[in-house]
Amino acid sequence: MKPLNGVKDENGVSEKAVSAPANDVKSEPEKIDFSKVEIEPLFKDFVDFETFSKSDFRAVKVLACEAVPKSKKLLKFTLDDGSGENRTILSGIHAYYEPEELVGKTCIAIVNLPPRPMMGIDSCGMLISAVHTEEGEEKLQLLMVDDHIPAGAKLY
Repeated sequence: MKPLNGVKDENGVSEKAVSAPANDVKSEPEKIDFSKVEIEPLFKDFVDFETFSKSDFRAVKVLACEAVPKSKKLLKFTLDDGSGENRTILSGIHAYYEPEELVGKTCIAIVNLPPRPMMGIDSCGMLISAVHTEEGEEKLQLLMVDDHIPAGAKLY
């Protein structure tokens, strides 16, 4: 049976949380033109389920991010992966993002890759990004998710 006020009292959601103020102007969603986007072909080779299932994808919170000295491409991320210890991952996305705009974001990473030395720093995992080409120029979007997802949440 639906409550009269539209919100169940026992779930802790107040009327304020579910309704927008009367003077709130709803903005139109950004219109994106995908007509010039080129996507690389899908891989023809298959990865068996057992191999894929060994990858540990987790939500990670960006605690700090800085440019790697002597590198134009690399950013050094200090991440909370839910384990209680900070994780360092280097990613070659500096052409697309400035470090300060990523602090506090929730991203997706593979956290069980062996450490890989890059510029003398062990990178312990890989951040996930989406890449495509648009009018001959490569575009990259770091996969960022809702901040309500806790650090360490496993993806399936």
